[in-house]
Amino acid sequence: MQKYIIERQLPDIGEATPEELCAAAKRSNAALAELGTDIQWVQSYVTDDRTFCVYLARDEELIRRHAELSGFPANRIYPVHRIIDPTTAGRKETVRA
Repeated sequence: MQKYIIERQLPDIGEATPEELCAAAKRSNAALAELGTDIQWVQSYVTDDRTFCVYLARDEELIRRHAELSGFPANRIYPVHRIIDPTTAGRKETVRA
């Protein structure tokens, strides 16, 4: 499966309560259950007005379908080509996503 970063514009998401985030995760999980095993949510980073979500999926169409089912926008979808971190400085190769 391909790794993706999904940028979602969600005004004031950074102000969401733990209960609201729990409800959002439940909606996302319900959509994932409906879509099957070709898509997985890894984690999300919450900022003031956006989330940046890491997903594994067969293709972008599944990401878009998840957005439709869950009600969360997928404003931008970025396929991840390589992963680097501080240890990359000591290697000649980067890690494929």
